Amino acid sequence: MVTRLPSLSSLRAFEAAARLRSFKMAAEELAVTPTAISHRIHVLEEHLECRLFIRKVRAVELTREGQALQAAVSSGFQAIAAGIEQVRKPTRASVTLSTTPAFAAKWLVPKLAAFQAEHPDIDLHVHASNMPVDLNAGTADLAIRYGDGDYKGVTAKLLFEDNFAPVASPTLTVSLNDSAGQWPLIHFDWHRPPPLELTWAAWARQAGHSPSTLSTGIRYSEESHAIQAAVAGQGVALLSLLLVEEELRMGLLQVIAGPTLRGMSYHVLKPARRTVSPMVSLVEDWLIRIARRNEPGQSGRQGRNGRVARKRP
Repeated sequence: MVTRLPSLSSLRAFEAAARLRSFKMAAEELAVTPTAISHRIHVLEEHLECRLFIRKVRAVELTREGQALQAAVSSGFQAIAAGIEQVRKPTRASVTLSTTPAFAAKWLVPKLAAFQAEHPDIDLHVHASNMPVDLNAGTADLAIRYGDGDYKGVTAKLLFEDNFAPVASPTLTVSLNDSAGQWPLIHFDWHRPPPLELTWAAWARQAGHSPSTLSTGIRYSEESHAIQAAVAGQGVALLSLLLVEEELRMGLLQVIAGPTLRGMSYHVLKPARRTVSPMVSLVEDWLIRIARRNEPGQSGRQGRNGRVARKRP
């Protein structure tokens, strides 16, 4: 007698949630809502007549039954993937690269036409998310991440280091008061706060101001939105000089004052516990080569005391 199996969508939702220990992260990976993940797992638990997860406030844990099912489902999906690779026509290679939305939009995407011209036989899939992925589990082949370079279980190669400075549009710059405490400010909230403090409060301390004087203003949850707001003249933003290099070159933004805060570094990561294909190595080599060719320079024309020279009307 053939055993009636649960739906594939329920098993996929369970595998992702069990691996990531989070319904929210599983939803992001599978491009559905957390409610959909919760519903699919509930259907699976009803089918199996047992609990698979212990729900907690910020995470979930597997029950004993859940652990047993995870082992079976994971090996099953791996076997299916291996079978598909055996029968698939090897006409094109696919490489998945994970990175943050801001880095993808401001640095990576403008360079992808050059990549396709150089490697027309590789389909590069860009996975833009602020949540880190498990490279060793095969969620992605490569990742570009921002940090101090101390990454566990992966191989990390430096792309470039970063710096932060106050920038504003030229139309706003001409009307700014010399007192930073009177600037209209733009803030963005880090999804995962870095070890270094890269905020207006940190800049205020280095500039000799009270952090409380630079605490008001518009707040954005995404760095690329803060960049767009600065270009639109909504205020002064403390931004990565790497991510606004094109805006600085085109004169859409200006560095308006010192000091410059030293940021952290972008690294390209690849799994250390599984072998990657030659095509993955080609993408990694291309990223490193382009990064070396486009290392961030000093943008913005500054006057004495770090203040940018600007013309008054």
